[in-house]
Amino acid sequence: MTELGFSTRAVHAGFEPDPRTGAVNVPIYASSTFAQDGVGGLRDGYEYGRTGNPTRSVLEANLAALESGRHCRAFASGMAATDCALRAILRPGDHVVIPDDAYGGTFRLIDKVFSQWGVEHSPAHVFDVDAMRAAIRPNTKLLWIETPTNPLLSIGDIPALADIAHAAGAKLVVDNTFATPYLQQPLLLGADIVTHSTTKYLGGHSDVVGGALITDDADLDAAFGFLQNGAGAVPGPFDAYLTVRGTKTLALRMERHCDNAETIADYLTRHPAVSQVIYPGLPEHPGHVVADKQMRRFGGMISVRLHGGREAAHEFCSRTKIFTLAESLGGVESLIEHPGAMTHASTEGSVLEVPADLVRLSVGIEDVSDLLADVEKALGS
Repeated sequence: MTELGFSTRAVHAGFEPDPRTGAVNVPIYASSTFAQDGVGGLRDGYEYGRTGNPTRSVLEANLAALESGRHCRAFASGMAATDCALRAILRPGDHVVIPDDAYGGTFRLIDKVFSQWGVEHSPAHVFDVDAMRAAIRPNTKLLWIETPTNPLLSIGDIPALADIAHAAGAKLVVDNTFATPYLQQPLLLGADIVTHSTTKYLGGHSDVVGGALITDDADLDAAFGFLQNGAGAVPGPFDAYLTVRGTKTLALRMERHCDNAETIADYLTRHPAVSQVIYPGLPEHPGHVVADKQMRRFGGMISVRLHGGREAAHEFCSRTKIFTLAESLGGVESLIEHPGAMTHASTEGSVLEVPADLVRLSVGIEDVSDLLADVEKALGS
């Protein structure tokens, strides 16, 4: 369905009305096993719920279509998807390049788990093409990037980084969670693999946890499928249903997220309590030109640094009312957090440690006037 528009694919890709009942929504196939037509005679390829489920198949087809990819595998969490991609590609003695402001969970998995398996890693500035190239080693098998990154919202030039990876015989993985396929489609820009925490914008309602890997490479997809089944970190059918429900309104929600974030970012640039506003939509953002080239709009995430350091950051987080103090992001409701003490606590003392004065805002779809009033009151005059 890639020839159709994005919103049409979001609503229809992966499922036709049920031929028996006419149901226009995908059924929740709550079955752990499936009857076979004789020994080994599978009906539509389904045998056991871990190996495959019709509701999950719809989600995978839908996400592949949204990313303009051929293959997708869904997982029980974004970290399960990340783990699968790393295990499918890396072996003891291999090397991976990661952003020096990567998501804390990704860094923890590579630094604390895969390092025990003999996998080496090097952090580099994702916005600096030369720095990423310099981090390549003869044993590099993977460039793992986020763009925008979490939580410093750095922008990586996907086509340029794809060229660097491929010249070294490595794969480029792009974590597209912040941008979503509505704003950015990395496979069309040269990436080999796209990963998502579907918990975030794709699900969009803070009611489901999941992850996904999308690729055009049939061999990679087969490797992902083997691990998906063999390790078993699969989403349940209700999780898959909730995520498909969310993707149907992704385009509408992302437009509102972007509208609200642009307004709030502009306001924060003029507030005396704020020392820096980090938002790719601002012309002064160092990645603005690249973001404008490879993204439809600039997203719903804002990070700010405050005069007064950690104490001021904690106070801001504790004083908002509409922005809820909580981890995660990408839901319809606005969230606020202190990355250094919350989502990125595992990076403390490392080269990836985030600034103590940094606050991350996930801007929701509420009335922007209410969000502005909430931020103004929390920051004070």
